[in-house]
Amino acid sequence: MDEIRLKALAKINLGLDVTGCRDDGYHLVRMIMQTIHLFDSVQMEKITEPDIRLTANIRFLPTDEHNIAYKAAKLLMDEFNLKQGIHIDIKKCIPVSAGMAGGSTDAAAVLYGMNQMYELKLSQRQLAKRALTLGADVPYCLMRGTALAEGIGEKLTRLPAVPRCPVVIAKPGISVSTKWVYERLSLNEQTQHPDIDQLMEDIKQQDLKGMASHMGNILEGVTIKEYPVIAQIKEKLMEHGALQAMMSGSGPTVFALFEERGQARAAADALRASGIARQIYVTTIFNV
Repeated sequence: MDEIRLKALAKINLGLDVTGCRDDGYHLVRMIMQTIHLFDSVQMEKITEPDIRLTANIRFLPTDEHNIAYKAAKLLMDEFNLKQGIHIDIKKCIPVSAGMAGGSTDAAAVLYGMNQMYELKLSQRQLAKRALTLGADVPYCLMRGTALAEGIGEKLTRLPAVPRCPVVIAKPGISVSTKWVYERLSLNEQTQHPDIDQLMEDIKQQDLKGMASHMGNILEGVTIKEYPVIAQIKEKLMEHGALQAMMSGSGPTVFALFEERGQARAAADALRASGIARQIYVTTIFNV
């Protein structure tokens, strides 16, 4: 196989709780991760020179070792002493610095693609072990679907697929640093934690409205305090029929679940008219 084209899927967090912090600074989390049908296109092609060439449709995206997809290719090229190189072309659609694992999912696609193209015969578990060295979200991006993520995000448990439903994605014209958000998160006895266990039970029961009522993201208090436009987007989506609207990851992207696609489209149109969000998509839950 000399060429492969892959869809690198975005993720949302149906639930995100932080339970503590390790001595090394990493936070301990309990998250319900979910892929959606919004993706970057990653095309990979072998080249004769033992180089990594990365191109992208976004001008400010790094195309060297500062790009996590580049790092993924280098990791396998170095480990297996590959004599041929790779050209990676990324067509970004997932918002950047948005809490949707856009970089991590590109890296996961490169790991998967390199494994296929060079017949490395690495199992899913072996790929996930290497993925974790790149970032905490990369193993999940290989796994996809619905999963409970614990530890620093690397301990993954497959959950039943959530009910397929329309999803609106809305990102305001700002970017947020995950590191910045976690550094400002304060946990104490008064902290309100989302009920991750109840959310898992709702998923098991295929109860979409129950899921919506128990969704929560502990990081919202940090990010929304600094960027109130996130709360405005949530309010607008709820006004137009969303079962629930919530920030994904550390933000600033907001996603909303709907029962009907017509409602989702109408809500997206209302957001566009308001001008408070720059990137708006209507998509769906993606189950493996």
